[in-house]
Amino acid sequence: MMADKANGKDDERVTIKKYANRRLYNTATSSYVTLDHLAQMVKDGIDFAVFDAKTGEDITRSVLTHIIVEEESKGPNLLPIDFLRHLISFYGDSLQAVVPNYLDHTMHAFARNQEQMRGAMQDALGGLNPFGQFEEMGKQNMAMFENAMKMFVPFYGGTDAQATNDSTSPTAMAHAEEKGEADELEA
Repeated sequence: MMADKANGKDDERVTIKKYANRRLYNTATSSYVTLDHLAQMVKDGIDFAVFDAKTGEDITRSVLTHIIVEEESKGPNLLPIDFLRHLISFYGDSLQAVVPNYLDHTMHAFARNQEQMRGAMQDALGGLNPFGQFEEMGKQNMAMFENAMKMFVPFYGGTDAQATNDSTSPTAMAHAEEKGEADELEA
């Protein structure tokens, strides 16, 4: 929606007609759509306007409001209760004329800066992704395991060929001790 307006493509606005039976008809695709389809169109940046099929009245605002109500009832809420209370309190207030422009300007600024906000959130979390901590713990555990295994290498590491070539290695000395004991047992 914002992308089309920014590019000056108001003439590419999709027309949706709402019939008396509450069905929504997308004139661009010649198909019936649901509120979920319209919500996805908004997320995809597709500009549309909804008109009452009988009267021709522009009902886009009420349909978008209906989408928000549906989304709020589905799961995690986006609109805090205090925000909703404040918003309701402005109806009929002397500031009612100022609120729509203020909210519109604020949302546009928020949308423009969302990448900066995502970066700030990552910085606030120390730049860690949710699995980064587990990955780092795994690396530390592997390093500890490898260090522990290195302590046993003198006793279990190397082959007999290596042991005979390097008579000063701990493995070679261990083999020599074993052979010495074995010689003593044979004698």
